[in-house]
Amino acid sequence: MSAARPGTAGATRTCPHCKATILESASVCPACRGHLRYDEAALARAKTAIQPLQIEGTISPPDGDTVFEYSMVLSIKNDRGEEVARQVVGVGALQPDEKRTFSVVVEMIEATGAKGKRRH
Repeated sequence: MSAARPGTAGATRTCPHCKATILESASVCPACRGHLRYDEAALARAKTAIQPLQIEGTISPPDGDTVFEYSMVLSIKNDRGEEVARQVVGVGALQPDEKRTFSVVVEMIEATGAKGKRRH
């Protein structure tokens, strides 16, 4: 959970549908896509979202009969290179004839409510 106080930029809450930690300001849960509020302001705000990072890649095992295991790990670092979050997103195994596609999308939207002070 975020250290931000409720009502401030970056504050978090738990999705009532899937129990994921999400932004307090979210109108749709990014994990389960469950709708959380239907007000006009939230709908208008969602239209201003940008996606400054989108990555998609596919993996498949090298030729041969060997089964390979994989782990998808997500790491977030601050501007000083310090890791602020690290999470195993998924694990599994690939048979010789299988492949998996992974997508990472970072969505940004302007914060509403009380704005936090900029830290230096």
